[in-house]
Amino acid sequence: MASERKIDFLIFIACISLLGVAFYMQYIMGLSPCYLCVTQRFFIAIIGLFSLLAFIHNRGPRIYGSMIALSAIIGGYFASKQLWLQSLPPEKIPACGPPADYLFDTFNFGEAIKILIQGDGNCAAIQWTFISLSIPGWTLICFIAIATLSVLKIIRNNKTC
Repeated sequence: MASERKIDFLIFIACISLLGVAFYMQYIMGLSPCYLCVTQRFFIAIIGLFSLLAFIHNRGPRIYGSMIALSAIIGGYFASKQLWLQSLPPEKIPACGPPADYLFDTFNFGEAIKILIQGDGNCAAIQWTFISLSIPGWTLICFIAIATLSVLKIIRNNKTC
């Protein structure tokens, strides 16, 4: 259906825009991404890839929609985890870890990924806000919107079958 393709394209453009904003904040504004920020970027990129494939392929809306929704839910988990870390009192914040480059040089890939997705004290730092929401707050809203669009697309497709 044409409107399903529009949703896939809209999600793809949203993901490209979100990644563009993230790189702008990193390279132009000088904000350093933490482990959980990088993890959220990964899931935004995965969602963008699945939505582009869904747009191009124009088949299997339930499969693509499910993959997009699942990726958005997992990405939302990491955004929520970072919001939780940001809400902790200073004495409860975990210690800051080494840079990601060091992790991949020192540990095997699986161990490095495990450390990355746990987050650390750097993830509790609030570097930027807009309307009282930090970056992971806005990212969580985007993940929720994407998951909702995908689930609605799946439900709509099930009704037309």
